[in-house]
Amino acid sequence: MSAEAAEQPGERPGELTAESSRSGLREALDGLKYGARSALSPRVLHGAAIEIGWLTTHLAMYPLALMTSAGDRTDRLNLSGLTPAQRSLLVGDVRAAGTPILLAHGIVDNHTVFALMRRQLLRRGFTRVHTFSYSPLTLDVRKTAERMGEEIEALCEESGSEQIHVIGHSLGGLIARYYVQRLGGDERVHTCVTLGTPHQGTVAARLLPWPLVKQVRPDSDLMAELDQPAPDCQTRFIAFYSDVDQLIVPQRRARISHPDLTTRNIRVRGVGHLSLPFHGEVVHQITGALANLDERVPRTETA
Repeated sequence: MSAEAAEQPGERPGELTAESSRSGLREALDGLKYGARSALSPRVLHGAAIEIGWLTTHLAMYPLALMTSAGDRTDRLNLSGLTPAQRSLLVGDVRAAGTPILLAHGIVDNHTVFALMRRQLLRRGFTRVHTFSYSPLTLDVRKTAERMGEEIEALCEESGSEQIHVIGHSLGGLIARYYVQRLGGDERVHTCVTLGTPHQGTVAARLLPWPLVKQVRPDSDLMAELDQPAPDCQTRFIAFYSDVDQLIVPQRRARISHPDLTTRNIRVRGVGHLSLPFHGEVVHQITGALANLDERVPRTETA
């Protein structure tokens, strides 16, 4: 069939592209309208109040990241001065206590978003907690994942540990997943925990033309790449997603849905996007999971 015959009136390539753009924008706006209609429920209003409180606290802490860095805690050679919880982990499973943990923040953020979580991890008895930072001007998830891999290799060499855990908030979780799933990082990452990460993209990303944001649209080439097979991936994934997340639209897209990945999806009720790293129950579940290295979960489990 000739090109002239295949092309129908009103269906020129430029018009199709424009129509696709309009369709994507309508989809994004419909998603936001749906969120707005449900925004007046008591549960959502309560979550919004908590979110505002944490946002205010985080904004006050944000400049501190420009002057300080969040390093790891010095390894202990004895149990003196430790809390009962710290003693329990060090005595019960010294391997779990000594496995390094890397914290990866979200877009246009820094390590201060993990202030509470880092403190709780140290109190629980984990002895090595590090942070991975990247510029707000980052344009590509893949290249940032490559740099994360380099830092993880350096961390393993420095600590003498063969594996680490990664906890990623928002885009930080997607960077970690790409490293694990597409760059062979499953050999280094025992457990990858994600908080409000757009694993299946977010419709809200259609509202911004920024190259990095385009990568987290549901129909992006990055999402298509992450849907590809990942046979024999050894990493254990735990994905927390909130039913009132303002940035992941619809919220279920923060779940991992991949037949080759061992995943536990955990729904958190009434907690906003920014509040996830600060939420007490979320932090409690993470410390419990990382304290049990041999815990097995079904290939895909949604709670």
